[in-house]
Amino acid sequence: MAEPQPGYPWFAAVYDRLNASMERGFMRGVREDLAGGARGRVLEIGCGTGASFPYYRDGATELVATEPDAYMLERATRRAQDVGRPIDIRQAPAEELPFADRSFDTVVSTLVLCTVRDPARALAEVKRVLTPEGEFRFCEHVRAGNAPGAFLQDVITPLWSRVLAGCHPNRDLVRHIREAGFHIARLDHLEQPLIPVFVAGVARAL
Repeated sequence: MAEPQPGYPWFAAVYDRLNASMERGFMRGVREDLAGGARGRVLEIGCGTGASFPYYRDGATELVATEPDAYMLERATRRAQDVGRPIDIRQAPAEELPFADRSFDTVVSTLVLCTVRDPARALAEVKRVLTPEGEFRFCEHVRAGNAPGAFLQDVITPLWSRVLAGCHPNRDLVRHIREAGFHIARLDHLEQPLIPVFVAGVARAL
């Protein structure tokens, strides 16, 4: 079993305000695309405070969400009550999803894999719960594609991770997704701040 993960009450309290500018900017379009394009029985891993909940559309016939942090979970539960649709929210880490094999048509991950303890294990779980024709729709921080940017990420990561609840901006998550046995059908490079480099895409199991 996965080890219990600590909660971050202060981070949950400031998360929405910390990301408010980004959410009003490019992340709004990202969530409209990723969540809005989800179809069938949908699982959102690491739902955080539920920022994506308002963006799911009728194509998502059933919505399930997981979040390991109890403080984030509390806020996500309150947000779910405001969106006007049933959402089954469970406390669970991405590395140990409490669902049967091939039980979801879509899995959505938004700024999650930068924080999980074991990205490879989390991606193996995503692949396990997806149907053979299913989609993994993701937006993540990733390692910079140039040496100076990657070096800066490596330097800042220890402090960054302590301050931002375990986030690692230097993980090569595109490589991790491919190595987990996914074909990336679409990959979009988003706004490129100094430290977090963002990509969004859609992947399918090979």
